[in-house]
Amino acid sequence: MLLSMLMDMQFAVMGAGIGAGLVAIGAGIGIGQIGGSAMEAMARQPEAFGKIQTAMLVIAALVEVIALFGVVVCFLIYTAGTAAA
Repeated sequence: MLLSMLMDMQFAVMGAGIGAGLVAIGAGIGIGQIGGSAMEAMARQPEAFGKIQTAMLVIAALVEVIALFGVVVCFLIYTAGTAAA
């Protein structure tokens, strides 16, 4: 019984760490795609610089909010896993 509970806590901590890493990787890929696409669009249509930049910043902020939400969920999983000890 105790061994099973310890294994569950260890899996929660490991899962939280892996999840936080995946969230960070996903956010980095998302921001990179947004930036690359925005630079390409600005190079094709320099007159639309302001609109493209505004849209890029709004979308980048949304990606960061989703990443922050994922990290918070991972932190909650971690604290729930360690609080059971």
